[in-house]
Amino acid sequence: MADIKPGRIYEELEFPIGEGPDFGGVVEIAPGLLWLKLPLPYRLDHVNVYLVEDDDGWAVIDTGINTPQSVATWEKVLAGTLANIRISRVIVTHFHPDHIGLAGWLCTRFDVPLLTSQSTYMTSRVISLAPHEMGSRQFFDFYARHGMSDNVASLVAIRGNEYLSQVAELPISFLRLLMGDQLRIGKRDFRVLSADGHAPEQILLYCPAERILLAADQVLEKISPNIGVYAGDRNGDPLGHFLRSLRFIASEIPDDVLVVPGHRRPFYGLHLRCRQLEDHHESRCDLIRAACADRPHSTAELVPILFPRELDPHQMGFAFTETLAHAHRLVRRGEIRETARDGKVLFELTGAPAA
Repeated sequence: MADIKPGRIYEELEFPIGEGPDFGGVVEIAPGLLWLKLPLPYRLDHVNVYLVEDDDGWAVIDTGINTPQSVATWEKVLAGTLANIRISRVIVTHFHPDHIGLAGWLCTRFDVPLLTSQSTYMTSRVISLAPHEMGSRQFFDFYARHGMSDNVASLVAIRGNEYLSQVAELPISFLRLLMGDQLRIGKRDFRVLSADGHAPEQILLYCPAERILLAADQVLEKISPNIGVYAGDRNGDPLGHFLRSLRFIASEIPDDVLVVPGHRRPFYGLHLRCRQLEDHHESRCDLIRAACADRPHSTAELVPILFPRELDPHQMGFAFTETLAHAHRLVRRGEIRETARDGKVLFELTGAPAA
């Protein structure tokens, strides 16, 4: 996920709840709405998990990654602050390990159903049923064709195998959440929305009566979610999907909602944040456009222009796929074009002589 430097718009966001709980602690956002944090082994060191009071217990929204540290944090909470509660169901917003990783563990432990989108469930199941494909030659070739050195491509390509260790086995069935559904949890009615770009059919839940938007990773304060092109959808336009989803949310959801996100702090200022995110990605497109006006660039050559800091293999994978997403958005807009030279994909400004 990319940092966005604080500015006037950022400072106009309001943070009514503060930094939130420590690992193993719980903060009440509203009556019957609890906030937990679970640790992540990344630069972004936590994921938010929420519990919503249900008729016969509490519904869990997102679960954390399948690591000993996350399991230990859950055990601490379940033996402490939440010792007397019953989990009634598990809701997962999208298939990334930090959100779905312990869904199977919780569903099995409490014998409760999993609710999520079809894309989320099927994507995770396909990865688990075809593990050999996550480290296959096509992933290496994908990175190498876009200019990554063989050494770095080898390191980045095998990281897909980590998904299998970070996600506990899912239940053999699920209850589907679909855009337009109404989901009742306890006394609250939530409108089910879905957003694309960061993950296919990512689920958001909006409670009109209380002006609360459980926004998953679609709208975060200070940082932007990763928007990446991957080998399985190598010609995709996820940035276009993400920006359209932002505009849809801003048109459908009032500005005065409390945004309850998948990472960092809940805040007020939804429409400001949507505009800032769009401006942020447009500024990155500007960087690519300027570089390609000078000469053709591969994706690997564009990465340090968008991400000038030193990157480890985990960060490099995200930076590479996000850089390619911005290049594809410009190709779709007709501002740059894709060409090939010596078996490598290059991007050049539209109107430049063909390579």
